[in-house]
Amino acid sequence: MFLGNYRKAFLWLAAQVVVDATDGAFARSAKVSERLPWFNGAKLDDIIDYLCYVFIPALIVWRALLVPDALVIPVAAAMLLSSAYGFNREDAKTPDHFFTGFPSYWNIVVAYMLLGGWGERMNAVILLVLAALVFVPIRYVYPSRMPVLRMSTNVLASLWGLALVVMLWWYPDVSPALFWGSLAFPAYYLALSLWFQFRPRN
Repeated sequence: MFLGNYRKAFLWLAAQVVVDATDGAFARSAKVSERLPWFNGAKLDDIIDYLCYVFIPALIVWRALLVPDALVIPVAAAMLLSSAYGFNREDAKTPDHFFTGFPSYWNIVVAYMLLGGWGERMNAVILLVLAALVFVPIRYVYPSRMPVLRMSTNVLASLWGLALVVMLWWYPDVSPALFWGSLAFPAYYLALSLWFQFRPRN
């Protein structure tokens, strides 16, 4: 990554997302918490998630010069500190399987900035707004454990993830149609989260 091979860095992060999406199910099926009651797998999961979803993307923002030079430290600090708060709040994951506040998907956000070649100022504004949204108690869906539409959402997420990997593989020659089309799933994810947040509840 320090040699500027951000494509390879994001491909490795994509592999980590696959592991992160499946490790919980494997751990539950293997009854790890029963077999190793003294081992806190959730804490290990949070450490790895913070490293891969927050620290490495913040490092890429700094090294790839994705924001104006004068804002690199403030923006990277906003990403790191807001997510440190988000990861450590008691309701970071609700009992009914939602994330509270923007769920620190910095790897995805920064990947889109790299692929899209957006302006440095625009990138800085987006990152700072998302850092602020970590503190806003909107519930975001947890795709692998959501209560309804789980199958359809995960199928769409898999297709979207494949499109993202293809774009990273082709980088820097990214298809504009594929790039803009791929944003349909993040839009769907946000709309679904807002629907769950604001729908009438009994």
